[in-house]
Amino acid sequence: MPIDLSRRRFLQAAAATFAAATFANAADTPALPKLKKAVKFGMIKTDGSIKDKFELIKKLGFQGVEFDSPSDVNREEANAAQDATGIKIHGVIDSIHWKERLSDPDPAVRARGLEGLKTAIADAKFYKASSILLVPGKVGDKDKENFEQVWERSQAEIKKVLPLVQDSGARLGIEVVWNDFLTKPDQLVKYVDEFENPVVGAYFDVSNMLKYGVPPADWIRALGPRLVKIDFKGYSHEKKWVPIGEGDENWPEVLKALAEVGYKGWATSEVAGGGEAELKDISQRMDRVLGLK
Repeated sequence: MPIDLSRRRFLQAAAATFAAATFANAADTPALPKLKKAVKFGMIKTDGSIKDKFELIKKLGFQGVEFDSPSDVNREEANAAQDATGIKIHGVIDSIHWKERLSDPDPAVRARGLEGLKTAIADAKFYKASSILLVPGKVGDKDKENFEQVWERSQAEIKKVLPLVQDSGARLGIEVVWNDFLTKPDQLVKYVDEFENPVVGAYFDVSNMLKYGVPPADWIRALGPRLVKIDFKGYSHEKKWVPIGEGDENWPEVLKALAEVGYKGWATSEVAGGGEAELKDISQRMDRVLGLK
């Protein structure tokens, strides 16, 4: 039976309305952020050269690594490995920032911490990495290393190396950890902004901050352009540390927030790692939570 004219017009109008609504909804929903998948170098627990390790993680779908610094890694071998494989050493991690803290009440300890940070900055420049991860201190003593003292001392030390950071071509990412310092987004924003220098930003651990009660997506939105890099594990309020994807991170909301602030960069896992089987599982878990496959 032929459709009468009024019904045809109704169907055409309905189809047009549906198409317009679908387009509007798509326009309102940000696309997934473009992320590059990486591991910490220490997670690759296999025998062989640095190149062998890089070739393994490349086969498993990773694109980069982060190195500890100071460390005993042969820098020339590492540089040659990234050139040969295409695996990028995208960042370095200050490896002594917990022990030789920039917030320590002893000036001699702070001086050693500063030298370690200088080494990390130099290594970042050597590798052409884009970030240096730093935990600025730890609140541990209400009289000798309290919140205000950690803030003041660590900022004073960091200011001494800002010209070196600028010269390195990398950004210094202040990481949030379980150190009872910078446990709320507004604190980290204020701490970073007081440097008045864009080379200082925030390295946000998506999993760490669940402990302190503010959802990761809220942190990301507050940090905005200050966000240098992200890393993550798997954290459950009930079970504590769990495999990636089995925690309380709310990954769809995290990805939405990353897209909203325009983050396009590295996403690095920070878990125990292991051999090929364990790393393959980590890669697949990262794909799922990050919407990569």
